[in-house]
Amino acid sequence: MKNITTFIKKNKIFSALIVMAIVIALVAIFAPFIAPHDPYAAELQNAFQPPSAEHLFGTDKLGRDVLSRVIYGTRISLSASLILVLLIFLIGTIAGVLAGYFGGIVNAIIMRISDMMISFPGMVLAIAMAGIMGASVKNAIIAIMLVSWTKYARLARSLVLKICEEDYIYAARVTGCKTTTIIVKYLLPNILPTLVITATTDIGTMILELAGLSFLGFGAQSPAAEWGLMLNEGRAYLLNCPWLMIAPGIAICIVVIVFNLIGDKLRDILDARQETSESKVS
Repeated sequence: MKNITTFIKKNKIFSALIVMAIVIALVAIFAPFIAPHDPYAAELQNAFQPPSAEHLFGTDKLGRDVLSRVIYGTRISLSASLILVLLIFLIGTIAGVLAGYFGGIVNAIIMRISDMMISFPGMVLAIAMAGIMGASVKNAIIAIMLVSWTKYARLARSLVLKICEEDYIYAARVTGCKTTTIIVKYLLPNILPTLVITATTDIGTMILELAGLSFLGFGAQSPAAEWGLMLNEGRAYLLNCPWLMIAPGIAICIVVIVFNLIGDKLRDILDARQETSESKVS
């Protein structure tokens, strides 16, 4: 408990950001209890109502409460982005470790596939893949995953190549350590901090990319309460009913900023600890 209190005092901003991230997660989990109205209940007589005491963020073209839809949208956008980040983290890390450690034909195959994927603009390729597979959140996740794993693969590979030059890796090989032992005990603990920082920052990026696909019609489909889809539905009424785009836009900005700042602060904390440990060793 004392260590936790000391950590919070030293990293007040980071602690505040973690609290905000927890609040966002709780909003997603308890959306049915927090939302003041049914986000899918259409009441045409209440269509395009401006913000009021009954509807704090107004209503859309079908009379649905915008605030309730934004709250429910947290579930779809956050869960989809977390699943996406987890998938590209696992696939990219495994591919990068295999390429960096084994080299040879394994490295050549993985890196050539990676080079082929990054030779195309990522979002354009994701749109093409989502269009071929059909518009849905699931297909949007798959499409973005297929073009995003290369970032982690190349990063993991470069870290592994650097670590494999260390003396303790040579010593482990000489003493007869198995490959799985070297990877699990020596490589992964050293590369995971950097990859975790990257993944944390990418949560906001993936929310934007998923929202972008939904906005273009390749992601979530009506009547789903998803932020990108809500922006798409509200853009036709921007001048007369700006709250239809302002509400989901603010939600996207808040969540993206929170997770980006968490990633930045986490990197600063880990870098400071690494510098401290290196100075003690020297």
